[in-house]
Amino acid sequence: MTGSSDKRVYLYDSTLRDGAQTQGVDFNVLDKVAIAEALDELGIDYVEGGWPGANPTDNAFFAEAPTLARAKLAAFGMTRRAGRSAENDPGLAALLGTKARVVTMVGKTWDFQVDVALGIEKSENVAMIADSIALATTKVDEVMFDAEHFFDGYKANPDYALECVKVAHAAGARWVVLCDTNGGTLPDEVERIVGAVSEHIPGSSLGIHCHNDTENAVANSLAAVRVGARQIQGTLNGLGERCGNANLVSLLPSLVLKMGYETGVDPDHLTRLTHASRVLDERLNRAPNRHAAYVGEAAFAHKGGLHVSAVEKDPRCYEHVPPESVGNVRQIVVSDQAGRSNVIARLRELGIEVAPDDPGIGRLVEEVKGREYEGYSYDGAEASFELLARRTLHTVPDYFKLTSFRVLDERRWNARGQLITLSEATIRIDVKDEHTMTVAEGNGPVNALDNAIRKSLLPYYGELKEMRLVDYKVRILTPGAGTEAVTRVVIESADDEGNRWSTVGVSTNVIDASYNALYDAITYKLFTEGARA
Repeated sequence: MTGSSDKRVYLYDSTLRDGAQTQGVDFNVLDKVAIAEALDELGIDYVEGGWPGANPTDNAFFAEAPTLARAKLAAFGMTRRAGRSAENDPGLAALLGTKARVVTMVGKTWDFQVDVALGIEKSENVAMIADSIALATTKVDEVMFDAEHFFDGYKANPDYALECVKVAHAAGARWVVLCDTNGGTLPDEVERIVGAVSEHIPGSSLGIHCHNDTENAVANSLAAVRVGARQIQGTLNGLGERCGNANLVSLLPSLVLKMGYETGVDPDHLTRLTHASRVLDERLNRAPNRHAAYVGEAAFAHKGGLHVSAVEKDPRCYEHVPPESVGNVRQIVVSDQAGRSNVIARLRELGIEVAPDDPGIGRLVEEVKGREYEGYSYDGAEASFELLARRTLHTVPDYFKLTSFRVLDERRWNARGQLITLSEATIRIDVKDEHTMTVAEGNGPVNALDNAIRKSLLPYYGELKEMRLVDYKVRILTPGAGTEAVTRVVIESADDEGNRWSTVGVSTNVIDASYNALYDAITYKLFTEGARA
């Protein structure tokens, strides 16, 4: 890979806003924080947090915005409204009033929309762009201009579309991003038009943002880079309205491994790409796409016959990149070596050094395979994986033993005539040679069970006082089974020191699955605190 600055491509992720427009996707604040941190860890250059003032979730996110180590946090909004000054526009005030030091403004560049959607003079739209960007450059570190419907605008009236982006650049925009907003442009058109724009705006200030309505968003983005654009906007797993946005998960390795470009994601962090993709799916409580390029479970799967024979002789026969380069694994029925290497790599990430020929590795691989067959998934539950690994290697003590539990729900009318549901959990636990029975109420059966367990354990383990459950997700793994379906529960826990960890449980009984995840969550906290069993 060359060290030339001309080979540096910047990645801008808009999952938290564009991705939230996907039908069926509804991020809460915790989801947005977790995804932002995963993107930051991966090495994405810009993480767009949302649209300040647009909804309570985005407002709450920016009010408690996470501190990112590598990425720059961006806020999204519009240029000023017609007939207002930039200094007195409430939308701009909200955009420029967050902790984000980067702002991205969207504005019209298609004369048709200026005439019909805005109903204003074309010169006023140009002034709106210039005034807004000029003001923003005095308030934040970087300003970007998203040229909405640019390709449609350029085809209809190239002089006006160019005037809009040129004035944005002249007003101080660090990046001018050409948007294929309806996803209808093809790669040859993108290459021709971006090449023409680069004669007026340097490629080092040009970005591309493509939608996927013709299944060309990735190809269009790469075409733009070939002719000089040096920023790509997109989303994890291609999330987005209608058919989605350019998929950064497939764009990133294509840029680095295929085309030799540099990004903020170094080779070591590129190996976390599969993990980042699946973390998003777990947050959305949905199954990962098995056939997704680079990161899908089947992306490097070989099903017997001549393919397997060829791959075992030389993987390059049927694998265009090494699967481990993107954090994935080869799957061949007749060999578990790929599984061993992946598990060893994950153990090293956890600080667990084991010899490759340690017999415990083979047991752990088989245990993981068996549990994944049952429905467990450890991509979004790293704490459960670490405990499983340490238990297999005989290094996790038993802090308590559950003898039994019972959870009761009562739905009734109270004295005020309100319909309420009460949950009560009774547990029997053996801890430090003592047998305890505890009863606790809660807001739902899982909360009642959590309260009862910790009520029993607090006298023995004060470390649990600062622990709390912050998120809870249930996924039906066998929907065709109706009420007998297998369920997977993922619990996210946190403590007062800012630590967060996720655990998983699987069962045909959702309460039992919840207990399994709770057990791991409590055990993980005690183990990492060095509690004595």
